[in-house]
Amino acid sequence: MQKSLAVIDLRRIRQNALFIRSRLGSKKFYAVVKADAYGHGAAEVAHCISDIADGFCVAIVEEGVALRISGVTKPVLVFAPPADSGDLLRAEAYGLTLTVNSVETAVKVKCACQIKVNTGMNRYGCDISELPDILKILDPSKIEGVYSHLYAAENYRASIDQLKLFNVAERLVKAVNPDICAHLSASGGLLRGGGFLKDGARCGILLYGYAPDGFNAAVEPALKVYAKRSQQTRFIGGGAGYGFAQKNYKELSTYRLGYADGFFRGVPLGENKLCMDAFVKENGGDVECVMDDAGRYARRANTIPYEVLTSVTRRSQRIYLK
Repeated sequence: MQKSLAVIDLRRIRQNALFIRSRLGSKKFYAVVKADAYGHGAAEVAHCISDIADGFCVAIVEEGVALRISGVTKPVLVFAPPADSGDLLRAEAYGLTLTVNSVETAVKVKCACQIKVNTGMNRYGCDISELPDILKILDPSKIEGVYSHLYAAENYRASIDQLKLFNVAERLVKAVNPDICAHLSASGGLLRGGGFLKDGARCGILLYGYAPDGFNAAVEPALKVYAKRSQQTRFIGGGAGYGFAQKNYKELSTYRLGYADGFFRGVPLGENKLCMDAFVKENGGDVECVMDDAGRYARRANTIPYEVLTSVTRRSQRIYLK
């Protein structure tokens, strides 16, 4: 096999899920498995923790449909509001929970839904002044929750201001349906705890072993990526990959992994920068572990673990440890 190998330890994902559960107690735990569970495999992760999580979150309807086809039966919340009638039909057919972010969306949505309120992130969500009109349109029995998302969760003052605004939204929605789930926090808000937990929280990056910026947590990375050696080459002078060789090598090993596999061209893995589909290394073995900590690799690449995790299994054969 020529693919890189992504070894995913489902035991660690379960441990991380249990850590999240310990912080939430009896409150609802929505496991975020969007972007194919941050590159770990959405269906495999969802089934692995189905007895721990109360529901799952995805970015788009197609991701929710894939979970249903894989046999996931728990609630699935779709973050992006429906873009067209096809999204509405598929969501209803597969029992997904849609996000209502405006009066216009509320008019169209007839299935289970949660209302997203903009408390300052300015990404998705309705203005709080729209809420009364949205609540007049929606069938109260179809409303499963109200939620928002903290921006700058590491900043306590900014988080408090958002919490106050969300409290207003929560009161308005619970006046219509007191049984809904109100959730403001993702991983950062969960770690802050206290009043930020509300009725539950949505956790993604913590589940995969990383704390968001500004926080620490007792979680463990679950993913390692390995490259296979494709060739051993007697060094004849010249280059090592695309660039000039750094010294006069005796022998180089070529590994079948490059930036087409989601690794960054400017972050060396071997003797020089990566090529599109390979890199070379002196004194390499048959298989090389090229990433075991997305946080450490992200710092080298001047990015964040989220981007690394969703990239580096792009062309990998996944191997699951159970």
